[in-house]
Amino acid sequence: MKMIQHQTLTIAGAIVLLLFTATSYAEVDAHARNLAASCAACHGTNGHSVGGTPVLAGLDKALFVNQMKDFKSGARPATVMHNHAKGYTDEEFGKLADFFAAQKR
Repeated sequence: MKMIQHQTLTIAGAIVLLLFTATSYAEVDAHARNLAASCAACHGTNGHSVGGTPVLAGLDKALFVNQMKDFKSGARPATVMHNHAKGYTDEEFGKLADFFAAQKR
């Protein structure tokens, strides 16, 4: 009887842990997706640009973050990206970089 109770508690604990982990990842992905949605007007859905703006889909994470920081500081020339970049934190740059790097070209 104690063996069955122990197994039941172990399984229940594992299920709770899996649900918590899945929820955490879903929230992070949703937040990154929401951040990336504001980029779609110029860079296309999920970074798949079809116009004259750069493609963000599949872009190297470090390159993305460095470019965004350069836009934010004014070190990189741009027309509108300086204003856009100033609205994001370094943490958000990282989330965006992860999101766009995960997109297939």
